Amino acid sequence: MNAIDNHDDRMLLVVDDNFPHRPRFARAMRRRDFGVSTADSAAAGIDGVRRHVPAYAVLDLKLEDGNGLDAVAAERPDSRIAIPAGYADIATAVAAVKAGAADYRAKPTDADAVETALLATGSALRPSPPELPLSAERARRERRVYEGCSRNLSEAARRMGLHRRTLQRVLAKRAPSETGDA
Repeated sequence: MNAIDNHDDRMLLVVDDNFPHRPRFARAMRRRDFGVSTADSAAAGIDGVRRHVPAYAVLDLKLEDGNGLDAVAAERPDSRIAIPAGYADIATAVAAVKAGAADYRAKPTDADAVETALLATGSALRPSPPELPLSAERARRERRVYEGCSRNLSEAARRMGLHRRTLQRVLAKRAPSETGDA
């Protein structure tokens, strides 16, 4: 049987080399009625695609043995692909979209957001602006809360209602100084 003929409309391939994240994310997507297969490398992803060509894929771009997009694009070009990236930047986002990704977002992301992106159609395909864009004032406030928590990242994130890694990325970017050199 041709691999292209062997696909399920709710089949999802998750290719991610982050062990703790991969099984948790797979369970979350199974609860959303996806049939999920997982792989920890580009080679394992390609092998998995040959057995069950997925309609959907969530791929890590940077794997030890290559690019997660390599796992799906060759076998089923119409697969809806979402890429949660640990270090998101504009150049990588553009390259991912040109290579076939329907959605590209910074980690951490949740299963609801990924499901919405994978199932989006029509005008829903256009991304909306972030609900809380990072303003200079917000960056300064987050830095003050972080300093007020004796530089305890987890406590500061809890107080602000943010994911710890999100706050870590925000703090890594240089916020404009209090003196106004924005």
